[in-house]
Amino acid sequence: MPLPDLIPVADLLSPPTRAAASISPDGTRIAFLAPWKNRLNVWIEDLDSDSASPRCVTADANRSVLHYEWTDDPRWLIYLQDNDGDENWHIHRVDLDHPDSPSVDLTPFPGVMALPIREVTGGATTVMLNNRDVTLLDAYELDIATGQLTLIAENPGHVNGWLGNDRGDLLATSLTSAGALELSRWDGSALRRIATFDGSDYPVGIHPMAITPDGTGVWMGSNRDTDRTRLVRIDLATGAETEVDSHPEYDLDPRAAVSPILPGPLICDRHTGELLAVRYYAERQLIRALDPHFADILANLEKLSDGDLGRLSSDEDGQRWVVGFNHDRDPGATYLYDHRTGQSRLLFRPLPHLEPATLAPMQPVTLTARDGLTLHGYLTVPVGVEPRHLPLVLAVHGGPWYRDSWGFDAGVQLLANRGYAVLQLNFRGSTGYGKAFLKAAVGEFAGKMHDDLVDGVTWAVEQGYADPTRVAIFGGSYGGYAALVGITFTPDVFAAAIDYVGISDLANFMRTLPPIARPHLVNNWHAYVGDPDDPAQLADMMARSPITRVDHVRTPLLVIQGANDVRVVQAESDNLVDALRARGVDVDYLLQSTEGHGAINPESTIEMYSEIVDFLAKHLGGRA
Repeated sequence: MPLPDLIPVADLLSPPTRAAASISPDGTRIAFLAPWKNRLNVWIEDLDSDSASPRCVTADANRSVLHYEWTDDPRWLIYLQDNDGDENWHIHRVDLDHPDSPSVDLTPFPGVMALPIREVTGGATTVMLNNRDVTLLDAYELDIATGQLTLIAENPGHVNGWLGNDRGDLLATSLTSAGALELSRWDGSALRRIATFDGSDYPVGIHPMAITPDGTGVWMGSNRDTDRTRLVRIDLATGAETEVDSHPEYDLDPRAAVSPILPGPLICDRHTGELLAVRYYAERQLIRALDPHFADILANLEKLSDGDLGRLSSDEDGQRWVVGFNHDRDPGATYLYDHRTGQSRLLFRPLPHLEPATLAPMQPVTLTARDGLTLHGYLTVPVGVEPRHLPLVLAVHGGPWYRDSWGFDAGVQLLANRGYAVLQLNFRGSTGYGKAFLKAAVGEFAGKMHDDLVDGVTWAVEQGYADPTRVAIFGGSYGGYAALVGITFTPDVFAAAIDYVGISDLANFMRTLPPIARPHLVNNWHAYVGDPDDPAQLADMMARSPITRVDHVRTPLLVIQGANDVRVVQAESDNLVDALRARGVDVDYLLQSTEGHGAINPESTIEMYSEIVDFLAKHLGGRA
């Protein structure tokens, strides 16, 4: 059978027609993201009027808006925006009563990051802001209508995050010099410690998720004395930890800890804040309802799609729900469900021009690493051809304390449409498989973490899916580092490599992280890789850095870098490319001047993937 028709790059990578919908507190309107001047902006639409047209309420022609939220005042909506990918988020206010008035930057401080830490209630929210000291986040109350900022708590020097509620409670998480994680309460003048946790159990910081509605506890993830991350309640008076819910095989869904676009593991009542359900994740998502009324709602919502329930919102009465679904071939289909009537209707499909039958299913796979560790991942093979002896792209996720999961991936679909099998392997150190699996990555950068990836390639070849002479490795951030490790430590395995905002020098990477991030490396990068200020550890991490092994490179390489990347700075790619070109190695280099740590604007993603498919066609023989 032949491959299906080529899907143009722009058809997969252009902005969705609509996405990320949420319902207003009164249940009469939805907000959603849709293109305006080829950038995603926030739009508003009445749910019950056949005549009213949706209207755009933000007007950012420079960079797509990705984060927004309703407030409890029907006049105001807020959204976050940075400057060309610099991750210095500002909080902007939109006046829905005066659609022609421009949005207002409520935190107009150059080079400063502002993040809300609770929903807007009573016309105000609590925000973290580093305008006093770029390395420290202080807590402020922000009045949405006036823009007035009132200092609540000044960071004493070691707080890495705050959590608040509309009752005025304020909690802090801190890392001690020994790496312990402390939970404290701000009493108005100082921090009072509530509980201490083994910091080595929290390499990416499983922080408190929500203060309980009565203000006496906090819900958080914990793997104290267990391998799996469960949901617990910490008593704010005694520090006692009580299990709320757990699953014997699944971890709490860990993905939102790294990506705020993804829904968190807790589903709470919009009006009362009471806990309704908990999300877990293994091969697919599992939601456990803890409230009987919500269990009935959940059963009806899950009938709407065979995908995983994603973004979810309700009116304050908990009767009207807007839900989007994660799906490998029908991404983001979004429905309105009314629990009073039991009726539902499809609101939109974000990519209506794509026919699900022409897209490739993502299949969960399991294999055994050479040391006996069980590894999980996903395999996507082209539609319409026998999945035998195909060119293979090993796509490596970033983090590395993250994971690949089931659902739509535009880049994977593009590669499968071009004739490639795509393997996404959750190597040791990936989240969601328990504490022991996470800690199996300690000291294993360019070691067993990379062995897992090579074992994945071996598995795909032995199963007959992959042609061993046509294997590429492709990844971003840590995945870019893995691609560079692939061609400097095991160059015979890969016929091509793509490094996207990847780390070439582990020490330089840590030393050039944003000042706000560097004080908090003790339980992740320092614990797993080393501290560059320690000479012995520095020597080891340099031995694991691709920049010191450029003389081993003989594999065709494409490097892609965002010029404004504050996590993996441009020097990581410049130094690598310069060193290779000095040796006469032909390396392709795409530098994107208006992007940071991951392309957002559509012309950037289209440019990037156009380069990728041309590069792979040249070196692996797939379709361009």
